[in-house]
Amino acid sequence: MVTAVLLTAVSACRPTAPTATPIVLPTNTAAALVTPAALPTAYPAPETAVPMAPPYPAPVTAVPSAPYPAPPLQPGSEETYLPYVGQDGAATATPLPSPSPSAMASAMPSPTPSPTPIPTVDFAAVRADLQAQGQDLAFVKIGFHVGVGGNTDGLDEWMDQLDAAGVPFFLKSVDNAQPLYIAQEMMRQSGVPHILVFRKVAGGNHVSVPNYNLPPEAAAQQHWRLHTDDFPPELDPSLVWMETMNEVDKNRSEWLAQFALTTAELALRDGRKWAAFGWSAGEPEPADWESPVMLQFLRLLGDHPDQLAIAVHEYSYNRDDIGDGFPYKIGRFLEIFRVADKYGIPRPTILITEWGWTYEHVPEPAPAIADIAWAARFYAPYPQIKGAAIWYLGSGDTFAEIAEETQRLITPLRIYALTTYFAIPQSPEQAALDAEAYRP
Repeated sequence: MVTAVLLTAVSACRPTAPTATPIVLPTNTAAALVTPAALPTAYPAPETAVPMAPPYPAPVTAVPSAPYPAPPLQPGSEETYLPYVGQDGAATATPLPSPSPSAMASAMPSPTPSPTPIPTVDFAAVRADLQAQGQDLAFVKIGFHVGVGGNTDGLDEWMDQLDAAGVPFFLKSVDNAQPLYIAQEMMRQSGVPHILVFRKVAGGNHVSVPNYNLPPEAAAQQHWRLHTDDFPPELDPSLVWMETMNEVDKNRSEWLAQFALTTAELALRDGRKWAAFGWSAGEPEPADWESPVMLQFLRLLGDHPDQLAIAVHEYSYNRDDIGDGFPYKIGRFLEIFRVADKYGIPRPTILITEWGWTYEHVPEPAPAIADIAWAARFYAPYPQIKGAAIWYLGSGDTFAEIAEETQRLITPLRIYALTTYFAIPQSPEQAALDAEAYRP
């Protein structure tokens, strides 16, 4: 990577098949993109897309065979918590009788059938073919961030069709367990390893950030109890990630390192999946990953990649230029991997729990999908990046228009994810940390 001054962001489905040839990326990334010759005219494929070889027939089933078992109900867990929005707009957790998954699904908007069939890739056959060649398969990892209210029309179809095709999706929800519960139950039936993230926001002080006035170990205990006590009982904490922090103070990295280490130990003790920090785009400073306690935390993450993760936000903060400041805003995760590699630590699991352009707006669908295609290609070679949640389908006084704008991306992103895959290095080989090979 070229040495540069590091920027710190401001706070915050089979029809007649198309043909295609893979785009081979630079050899040091060992990744290749396959995408259809063209998406529907309203959502053109990115300019880098070229026709590909005839795809495999759509499979009868292309998902893993072992579904996730449902855990036994624990005493007092017979209630389901769904969001209730009062007249003041505040979200609160209100106990309701636990409905069946079908009843839960019926509460989502009814799916609208696609006007034409989608030439979905047979991902299981592609994976087998790639593995025979010493490579592996990566999917489009871009998903959505939802909350209470907003506009999620089409999200159910996005989930249904990706799950049926065996494509893992990334979904984060704040203060609304319903979409995650639906996805979780899909996951149990299909075995597709969707990445689901829940974050509690409602509840007063020290919900989104810990109590910095306490010693970090005491603050971690307090913060953990607050979030585990209010974790929706219908969600399985062995399947759904907990994100308990949001855009923490980068100037307290040493304190936060000890806080995160203590919280990680609590998560391991309790058998929960937990993601730390929720750093703002452009944070923290690279040197902050090299303090003794932070390195100890990274080693613990390296030992438990399926249970512990780092949550980051990656925004360009520029609706017209997704690459603004690249790779120091979008692409900041590379610094974490660089430090891990330097100290011989396995690269930690990363959840990009907010991703996009600005907090208020997203581009029109065509340029937005082109930007998303670039990001999907960028993230693909790194299996530790589990996904990125496009901000935002929820509601809020500050985000008046973004839910409507983001909702228009659901259908084109669904089509893109069903028709695209990436060839990546096969473990234990790792992709190089070469940002210049991906500059937009």
